[in-house]
Amino acid sequence: MLTLTQDLYDKIVEHARKDHPDEACGVVAGPAGTGRPERFVPMLNAARSPTFYEFDSKDLLALYREMDDRDEEPVIVYHSHTATEAYPSRTDVTYANEPGAHYVLVSTADTDGLGDFQFRSYRIVDGVITEEEVQVVAAY
Repeated sequence: MLTLTQDLYDKIVEHARKDHPDEACGVVAGPAGTGRPERFVPMLNAARSPTFYEFDSKDLLALYREMDDRDEEPVIVYHSHTATEAYPSRTDVTYANEPGAHYVLVSTADTDGLGDFQFRSYRIVDGVITEEEVQVVAAY
C-alpha cells in the first residue's frame, strides 16, 4: 500500500493538470529505507509529448546525486497519461527500474466518467505490474 499526505497527493495531481496536454513526470523522495514519501520533485518532461515522458538525463543524474547526499531514495516515481487510463503502458514497464518504488499514474483524461482524473499506484518488478491501494493521510 502507498501512504502519502494530502499535500503530496495534491501536488502530483496539480503537476499533471498543469502540464496537460503533455505528460508530466517527477519523483517523491524519502529517507532511505523508510518507504515514506516526503520531498516532492517535479521534473521536466524532456520529450514534451502528450503520449510519452522522458526524464532529462542531466536533471535525473543531478537528482540522484542530491538524493544520495541527503540519504534519500525515490519512493514514488510518477507521471501522467493524458488520453488513456492510469495504467502502465509497455513503455512504462520497460522504464520501471526502481523495484522499491511506487509507480503512480495520474490520468488527466476522463476515462472512467467519475471525474477529471484517476490516481493509481503500482509496483513494477521484473515486468510484473501489481496495483496497490492508495491511502491519503493528513500527516505522518
